[in-house]
Amino acid sequence: MKFRMDEDSLGKVKIPADAYYGAFTGRAIKQYHVTGNKSHENLIKSFVMIKRSAAVANMKTKAMDTKRGKAIVSACDKILAGKYVDQFVVDMINSGAGTAFNMNSNEVISNVALEVLHKKKGQYQFLHPNDHVNMSQSSNDTYPTAMHVAILMNLKETIPAIEILIKSLSKKAKQFSTFKKIGRTHLMDALPVTLGSEFTAYVTSITKAKNEIISAQKELQNVALGGTAVGSGANTPKGYRKIAISELGKIAKLSLTPEKDMQHALQSKFAVANLSSTLRNLAIEIGKIANDIRLMASGPIAGLAELGIPAVHAGSSIMPGKVNPSLAECMNMICFNIIGNDTSVSCAAQGGQFELNVMLPGMLKCMLESTDMLKNFLPIFSANLIDGLTANKDKLREDIENSPVIVTLLTPKIGYLKSAELFKESLKTGKTIRELVVSKKLMSNKEIDSLFG
Repeated sequence: MKFRMDEDSLGKVKIPADAYYGAFTGRAIKQYHVTGNKSHENLIKSFVMIKRSAAVANMKTKAMDTKRGKAIVSACDKILAGKYVDQFVVDMINSGAGTAFNMNSNEVISNVALEVLHKKKGQYQFLHPNDHVNMSQSSNDTYPTAMHVAILMNLKETIPAIEILIKSLSKKAKQFSTFKKIGRTHLMDALPVTLGSEFTAYVTSITKAKNEIISAQKELQNVALGGTAVGSGANTPKGYRKIAISELGKIAKLSLTPEKDMQHALQSKFAVANLSSTLRNLAIEIGKIANDIRLMASGPIAGLAELGIPAVHAGSSIMPGKVNPSLAECMNMICFNIIGNDTSVSCAAQGGQFELNVMLPGMLKCMLESTDMLKNFLPIFSANLIDGLTANKDKLREDIENSPVIVTLLTPKIGYLKSAELFKESLKTGKTIRELVVSKKLMSNKEIDSLFG
């Protein structure tokens, strides 16, 4: 392998000759060996769009000459078209405030721009990563802005995935609307409900959770770009901030506005933590539904056996023919991870000091991971599990008939004490409440049917 010597403020670093990153990145990849994963594609896109927008704003405010500015814009366009993405090599969790990733971006864009200018990589006297690509910026305002943009981009796919789940649950609610079943409280028999009403309640829960996510994401449209190091906007030309954010909104196809309080934008991560909590709440609701399905499908002989689940693969490597609720189990694990990610985000949001929260890369990793899991798996969960659920109508009816708890429905007719006596007798003799009531001539079959038939 051939190498070149690249130089930064700390001195020279040996870099692969064909690499577009430079000295800072060369040092960083030796230090930040954390997750083993390179940065998320939407973080890369967000940063490149920010650098492009900054270059446009710097040219319009006359802070940068058009020759360098256009070269930077051209370099960014090449990267956004899919080239050089492999040069963003810094780990998803890196230095505080994401400085290492910001510099990785600056160096790659600078070296691509140098080639646009027919110069060689590393000839920074013509176009410098800090002086030109990073002009009017700091990691402290670019990374929080990129966080918001990357999360918003992910949510463009996550929210439709949630809506797919809502649609699937709604179909089942309608399909199961006439299937009466025994209700359960404290995991014990309770008054009858319908299988459809249970699924309608699921629809309500997920819809409420989705609406909270939609509401929370609006706060992410306010961005920190232009605040530079401490939120004061130091080293930015007049008019730069408005132009840069406008350009960023256009290229990202997002409704972005400047955060009114720039110090707040740098030191507080309220918007991200708030959105994270809505993802956690969604996970709690989905996890509950997955658990209910696992219980209702348990059996098919020794369990509840109220639902039939589609087989997506063999359930066991040793027991032939076994069908497991594998997708519901996977969904549970995803929900556990989202809840854990929210805890990490909460700790990171609280862990900032004074004018800057430096825990951004860890927060963003969690947010993108959570939304990735949802957008990737919810359509599968909906299509391959929810859509394929079937109801065991005979078992549902049998459970209602056999459960002594339905004596509760007779209480207004025969009184609490008599109902309690019938409950005990049913448990002792094995006779159903219907059999006892009819044999004692307390009510007719037709009257019973009118109550819980």
